[in-house]
Amino acid sequence: MRLTNKVAIVTGAGRGMGRAFALRLAAEGARVGVLDLRQEDAAATVALLPNPAQHLALACNVADSAAINAAFAQVHAALGGLHILVNNAGTGTGPNDGSAEMYGAMAQRNAELAAGGPATTFVDQTLHMQDEGWRAVMSVNLDGAFWGCRAAIRLMAQDGHGGSLINISSTAAQSGEGPVHYVTSKAALIGLTRGLAREVAARGIRVNAVVPGPTDTPLMRSIPDEWIASLEKAIPLGRLGRPDEVASAVAYLASDESSYITGSALTVNGGSYFL
Repeated sequence: MRLTNKVAIVTGAGRGMGRAFALRLAAEGARVGVLDLRQEDAAATVALLPNPAQHLALACNVADSAAINAAFAQVHAALGGLHILVNNAGTGTGPNDGSAEMYGAMAQRNAELAAGGPATTFVDQTLHMQDEGWRAVMSVNLDGAFWGCRAAIRLMAQDGHGGSLINISSTAAQSGEGPVHYVTSKAALIGLTRGLAREVAARGIRVNAVVPGPTDTPLMRSIPDEWIASLEKAIPLGRLGRPDEVASAVAYLASDESSYITGSALTVNGGSYFL
């Protein structure tokens, strides 16, 4: 119960890793504001937490800074403060972002290689990506994380205490594997983490990133099976990660056991890449 009397917000907590984070933080004693794009998904997560009445489910589009500010203020008022933020909400695709063309070309190129002939198909995404596709991913993965950090810092400064901000990045930031807007956004989160860590350290606010490798989530299962299989083969531990394994890293960074850690990127990837 390392987080007794603490209040946490987890974005994108309606399923997958976000739900695992909310479950773990609540199990450690925190009162949790569960935010998700869909109210019903947030409510479903809260129903799984110990003492559901002590937590709060809210619909929130993290790409909307006003929505973030309102939701964070509501959690702060209803649960009695804010000490922990987990910026987990994320997406890997957007409308007209070239993903369909990229995955189609990837399948074609793999077929060419399997047939033993020369691979003449180019696996392009940027050629096909429109502005709205780029912005759809960046507005959630990067802008949403910044809006969340800003809102949390304002509330922590107002209350006069420190806290822990945790940004969920990805080993795609190191490997470059994945859709280009997703890779870019996850790499930028490392920079955001380091810049904010230096800025707010004097306030006792720590800022760290968790960097999961391929993890068995609904988002992961949205990519082609052959890509998942190739990812698994490249992992020294030989399998996808589990959301609860990533949640253990989040709980550690949220707790006082990591009180001298800030500006760090904690990698949970089965040995895929080393930071």
